Amino acid sequence: MKVLLRLIKLSLKHKSLLVGAYICLFISSAAFLVIPHLLGTAVDSVLESGSRSQLIYLALIILGASAIRGIFAYGQTYLGEAMSQHVAYDLRNTFYDRLQRLSFGYHDKQHTGNLMSRATLDVEGIRMFMNFGLIRSVQVFVLVIGVAIVMFITNWQLGLLSMAFIPFLIYRSIIMSRAMRKTWLRVQEFLGQLTTVLQENLIGTRVVKSFGAEDYEKGKFNNKAWLVASESLEANKLHARSGPVVVFVFTLITALILWYGGNQVINGSITTGELSSFIFFMAMLQMPVRMSGWLINSFSRAVSSGERIFEIIDSKSPVQEKPQAFNMPRTKGNVIFKNVSFSYNSISPAINDINFEVKAGQMVALLGAPGSGKTTIAHVLPRFYEINQGNIFIDDIEIRDVTLSSLRKNIGIVMQDVFLFTSTIRDNITYGSAKASDQEIIQAAKVAQMHDFIESLPQGYNTWVGERGFTISGGQRQRLAIARTLLLNPPVLVLDDSTSSVDSQTEHQIRLAINKLTENRTTFVIAHRLSTVHKADIILVLDNGQIIEKGTHTELLAKSGKYREIYELQLKPQAEI
Repeated sequence: MKVLLRLIKLSLKHKSLLVGAYICLFISSAAFLVIPHLLGTAVDSVLESGSRSQLIYLALIILGASAIRGIFAYGQTYLGEAMSQHVAYDLRNTFYDRLQRLSFGYHDKQHTGNLMSRATLDVEGIRMFMNFGLIRSVQVFVLVIGVAIVMFITNWQLGLLSMAFIPFLIYRSIIMSRAMRKTWLRVQEFLGQLTTVLQENLIGTRVVKSFGAEDYEKGKFNNKAWLVASESLEANKLHARSGPVVVFVFTLITALILWYGGNQVINGSITTGELSSFIFFMAMLQMPVRMSGWLINSFSRAVSSGERIFEIIDSKSPVQEKPQAFNMPRTKGNVIFKNVSFSYNSISPAINDINFEVKAGQMVALLGAPGSGKTTIAHVLPRFYEINQGNIFIDDIEIRDVTLSSLRKNIGIVMQDVFLFTSTIRDNITYGSAKASDQEIIQAAKVAQMHDFIESLPQGYNTWVGERGFTISGGQRQRLAIARTLLLNPPVLVLDDSTSSVDSQTEHQIRLAINKLTENRTTFVIAHRLSTVHKADIILVLDNGQIIEKGTHTELLAKSGKYREIYELQLKPQAEI
């Protein structure tokens, strides 16, 4: 019930459209209710007087009532659709905005396909409810009540006979609604799983083809598709059961009215026209009652969709801004980690009791085996994840005291897994710096050693980059990502293994450019090349989430510790090559 009330509340944001649809609904329903009475009057007029002029007059009135009903029915449909589209627009934007503000920790636990299913299919289910369920349900109520009142005023015995089975149909509708709600919830969950399989297959198509796993992937998709089909069939089976029952009940009631009403016509208690009106009213009543099956379907699907949508909208991100958070000004880049610990789960910490201080303009090299905590340090600095304990300061400002957007404007990051958008090279470089001039774009590309390559392309900076940047090489993707970060001109720079996919010559060119860029800029580098760590002001060697060694290349090399081991096994062979 709470979900339904929240959905109704969404429609109230567009009161003018909703009220307009209801006004049109009442007028068209009133005109519709007049028609059976006029038809009954026309029957009596023909039988009693045989006046053609009066018959033509009544026919014109019926035609006028039908025209009024048609005009306002159009208004009801149009305004209802407009309201539903506005609600869907608001809901999609709210949903998308919420996804943008949830932390890495939340997205780590979610399937992309499931989120896509909620943003599309579930929102569409709610949109259909807004137009069909929310408005047409009132129309059904108005017609049923209106017909009942007219019937009881005309002849209470026939009215009572006509409405006797309505409570049974309503009770059955409630039972059907509960069953269909559960079924539709399963359908939407399976649709989310199906979308996830499809999304992963399309993104990983190179892996699928490399391993010849097409049949395996087809089997996975067929399995999920069958679950969707079987549950959808079950939902429609429940819906289909209501139709024959309604038809049978109304046929039975019509037969009883003909039998009982025919006797009253014979006895002179009612006229033939009045009995005809009852038959017409029963035909009219059948439409909204039969429509109740669709309404039940709409309500059930909307509630299950609403539950899935509101689950995301109501989600709390582990990373929260304080109510009194302020905008961080451009900093110098002094960074302090004080007793910092963080765990991705409650079992084992990713980093534990990390302490170090970096002065503005210094370069810090992070070394260690995979899973030692290098990337975690890079991720907690801009608050992609919320630390469990300790403090992180930038220029003596605790990062949890400032807004997330202002914090991240001070930190430029080149991710290990480079992501490029399906757009032009220019758009990818200026992502986050939309107001950058052509000169600034070119300068950033030159620093990243990308300008000459871009100029060699037929369309230059307007060259279209394919999905996820697959139309350019891995090294080119990383250099483009570096240009994108450099354009932000942040005081703190994090290079997460940013040269791992380029050759030694290209890395040397990038390093020469970065050496100029890192002047008066704090730089964290996660790298495995001697050229990087040799020039670092501070080297942090991590193991199992802890800093086990700290110092310069010369200082650490003089010790017989982990760094010397890494140097002998990995860095020294690189230098010799």
